[in-house]
Amino acid sequence: MRILIIGGGKLGHSLAENLIEEGHDITVVDRNDHVLQKGMDTLDAMFIKGSGVSAETLKEADVQHADIVIAATVGDEINMLSCLTAKRLGAQYAIARIRDPEYLTSLEFLQKELYIDYVINPERATAREISRMLRFPFAGNIETFARGRVEMVDFRAAEEDFLVGIPLKEVYKKHKHIPQVLFAAVERDGEIIIPKGDFIIRAGDRVHVVSDSATITHFFDALGKDTDAIRSVMIMGGSRIAYYLASMLLSMRFKVSIIEINPEKARWLSEELPGATIIEGDGTDQELLESEGLSDAQAFVLLSDRDEENLMAGFYALRRGVQKVIVKSSRDKYSSIMHNMGLDSIISTLNVACNNILRTVRSRASRSYSAVERMYRLMDDQAEALEFIAMAGDPYIHVPLKNLNVIPGALIGVIVREGQVRIPFGNDTIEVGDHVVVISRKLGLSNLSEIIRKG
Repeated sequence: MRILIIGGGKLGHSLAENLIEEGHDITVVDRNDHVLQKGMDTLDAMFIKGSGVSAETLKEADVQHADIVIAATVGDEINMLSCLTAKRLGAQYAIARIRDPEYLTSLEFLQKELYIDYVINPERATAREISRMLRFPFAGNIETFARGRVEMVDFRAAEEDFLVGIPLKEVYKKHKHIPQVLFAAVERDGEIIIPKGDFIIRAGDRVHVVSDSATITHFFDALGKDTDAIRSVMIMGGSRIAYYLASMLLSMRFKVSIIEINPEKARWLSEELPGATIIEGDGTDQELLESEGLSDAQAFVLLSDRDEENLMAGFYALRRGVQKVIVKSSRDKYSSIMHNMGLDSIISTLNVACNNILRTVRSRASRSYSAVERMYRLMDDQAEALEFIAMAGDPYIHVPLKNLNVIPGALIGVIVREGQVRIPFGNDTIEVGDHVVVISRKLGLSNLSEIIRKG
């Protein structure tokens, strides 16, 4: 596909990098010489200097033949106008990054009037993912599929867990009372493993399990994990993410406090979030944290603009015994360090935005109807969890799974049919309308026919 990216900053560069890997023809428009030079030095794409609002610049970028335009500059208004101009000049599909809370209530109107097909608000999407992470104190991340019916939860296996030290095929034979979940993927020493029946989980492994939400909860209860809901959250950093997150949590009757060092921001948050406790001060000050009740908070979410401050405050919260610590990090190189030191819940606004847009691009790129519905990158982007909807005419419909070939490194994890979640076995089939969740070490897959074929 021909894809035009307006704005070559962090998001634009990351999108271009991923989309090039997936085989698309990429053009990037930006006004900054440094950004353009960096892109030309590292990416196999065409770069054009200019504004995405300029019709002449967009024509030079061949916008009239673009399958997708992605407006990802730092300015909401520029992104909206760039989409409008691009669509008027002949672009087929337009995606805009719009972040300001002021636009939240009028997004539907703006999309219609400005010909925007898809809007991504990275901060709001990040807040939504953080709110899911708060469900289980022990879990690293929680992803949802099939409109919330299916959950994927990752946790670090402990020495005392009953599933450690025995082949997976023996787990339910020895513990017949345990609710059955799918062991979808395991991360060990930086390696991603799609486990089979003879695989043995070790203490320290990060294990991803999949099932419906009720079964997941019962499984972790049986494993001895704390599944009590978190109700008290402290947030460091009064960013847009903090605003969106606090709004969501307050609507669910959470107790929320936000620490913000900037007086003007703190004042604005007090006005916009009357149900939250707003504390003006330095969130890295240990005395302040203790005086404001960090030890009594069930969760501490680090959302400042400085990764180093988030990291250090997160480690301090762990030492103080906070049940759930979530750290925002913009640098992937920190992830393995954080995991090794006990910080398993890490969130990146850049990755959230990139994954949402990549999923949309793949849906547009797929020529079959069974295109990607949801997509999550797992384990530092080494694997993907994908959701598809099976459609009439797909070649694998009605065929038992044992008679289908699944590409190496992929696993058919869950099938959801008429609201019922099932872990499939060899005699199960995929039927029209099924939601199918797949775990794959191969990246860039855009439809189910790329993963499973007739034997």
